[in-house]
Amino acid sequence: MPNAPLTTADGQPASRFVFGTMQFGGRADAAASQALFEASRAAGITHFDTAHVYTDGASETLLGRFAAPERDRLFIATKAGYKGGAARDNILRTFDESRTRLGMDSVDLLYLHRWDGDTPLEETFETLAGLQDRGLVRHVGVSNYAAWQVMKAQAVARSFGTGIDVIQPMYNLVKRQAEVEILPMAATEGIAVQPYSPLGGGLLSGKYAAGGSGRLTEDDRYAARYAPDWMHEAAAGLVRLAGETGHDPATLAVAWVAAHPAVTGPIVSARSVAQLGPSLAAMGLTLDADLKARLDALAPAPAPATDRLEEA
Repeated sequence: MPNAPLTTADGQPASRFVFGTMQFGGRADAAASQALFEASRAAGITHFDTAHVYTDGASETLLGRFAAPERDRLFIATKAGYKGGAARDNILRTFDESRTRLGMDSVDLLYLHRWDGDTPLEETFETLAGLQDRGLVRHVGVSNYAAWQVMKAQAVARSFGTGIDVIQPMYNLVKRQAEVEILPMAATEGIAVQPYSPLGGGLLSGKYAAGGSGRLTEDDRYAARYAPDWMHEAAAGLVRLAGETGHDPATLAVAWVAAHPAVTGPIVSARSVAQLGPSLAAMGLTLDADLKARLDALAPAPAPATDRLEEA
């Protein structure tokens, strides 16, 4: 369980699944973005995730517009520090911009978007604690941190009377490094885990094997991230298993991430309602032990965190 329960302003638990708005105002135009928001709400999602850098601010602006009529019933997260680092001035300036775009006085969760080794952690977490003291941020989180970075930051955060409640790592069937240290660390420390990319940039939806396009064909970073042949072989195996079980490959991939005991809930996203449907279907799928084991076997588990692997 997380250190502090994630609840909406009206006191209800935030939804387990999270909708990520990275494509709002980008691959999803305003109309498509609103349709995605409405489909997520209809499925029961109340937790929405954005960031200062997403689509040059359009993501925050659109999310704020859609969320306004029911703000107190939603849990809104954004991120700071991807560009410009985690120094006090940059956090405060960009967070003010984020609040303006969102049209919100406060957010429920503010993440540090990535590790900044050039700024003292004391400066960063004193700033975040100050935002909490002013009632502008309810929870603090970190994204793209190694386990040792989380623990180092947590010690500093505690010295300012705050703490890291949520982490956001990359995690999916072919990107399992989080299993080595990040997920066990979160489980023992009571930190909520909201993983992103449960579909591996669309690789695990099966669309690329069918000749489709998306991030892996349009973005060099994603193409490099999922370039190894074995990852595409795992995706093909997932498609076959989906056919056997009667589930969409994306449904199985998201349900597999959600099944890890340390995972609080995955972040799902899409650029159309049709594309989002299979991910939302995972909200109602609990994997039995046999199906979970067959999914596990599609990709190699990472080695444990030890220098004595012969004893593992």
